[in-house]
Amino acid sequence: MKSRMDNPVVLIPEMGQALTSLGSALFASAAQHNLSKGLLFLCYLRSSQMNGDSVCVQLHSQNALSAGETTARVTAIAAWRNTQLFDEAERAALALCEAVTRINDREHPVPNEIFDQAAKHFDSQQLATLIAGLATVNLFNRLNVSTGQLAPLGSTGEPAK
Repeated sequence: MKSRMDNPVVLIPEMGQALTSLGSALFASAAQHNLSKGLLFLCYLRSSQMNGDSVCVQLHSQNALSAGETTARVTAIAAWRNTQLFDEAERAALALCEAVTRINDREHPVPNEIFDQAAKHFDSQQLATLIAGLATVNLFNRLNVSTGQLAPLGSTGEPAK
């Protein structure tokens, strides 16, 4: 298998630089406003799973582990509703994540009850960071999926680390 074309982020370097700056700003905001980096990576992983983006699934699985998430939480993220591994705030973030990722699946793309539940657990700065991060990972997912990007393999045939 091979990609359909080079990633637009590579072909348009200025866009890559802008997206790198955006990512840096989001993680700086998360640190400044006490939003868990691990939770962000778990949300990015969940969006990437839903969108079928193998590059970001691999990347954000590794990033979540590097941020201190456990293997159990990373591997259970697709079934977060059916496990006790996530607390109420994390569940609210993951519900928001899924709603933002699947905006075409409902009459009201992000229902008030999902937004309000997230707002119970996160202040406006944290919520802004989370929402902007979800929009960003969905952008990357769409770039990767539409151009057929593939997760890299390491020398053993296993996903690269």
